Amino acid sequence: MMISTRGRYALRVMIDLAQQHSNDFIPLRDIADRQCISEKYLEAVIKALVSEGLLSGMRGKGGGYKLTKSPEEYTVGSILRLTEGTLAPVSCLDCGTGSVECERSNECITLPLWKKLNVVVNGYLDSITLADVIDGKIE
Repeated sequence: MMISTRGRYALRVMIDLAQQHSNDFIPLRDIADRQCISEKYLEAVIKALVSEGLLSGMRGKGGGYKLTKSPEEYTVGSILRLTEGTLAPVSCLDCGTGSVECERSNECITLPLWKKLNVVVNGYLDSITLADVIDGKIE
């Protein structure tokens, strides 16, 4: 499994906003500067986070972005699935994304291995919140 730049940047944005400990809207330029990400690229990443309700945005003077919930309520897994679509290690586990079921799934000897890996990866990432990352509580 390879997490894309979009997924990594989305996570960095969410952590950045969580670290601000603010109910104020944080300008896109400030986030981009702190994270060394181009504003243009960041706009696309943030658009997805706003459309899914993870962030709220406000235009104009005093505008920017802020979390819609507390850092303890966001999991790394939910953020990455939003941007990546799936965290499945193999395409045959990519349920619900339009994938056709593998014709060999009934006799595939490795399918249990991939299913267990999928459970472990998703379980691990869903057990970590933004607050855990900020506080260094990752095991």
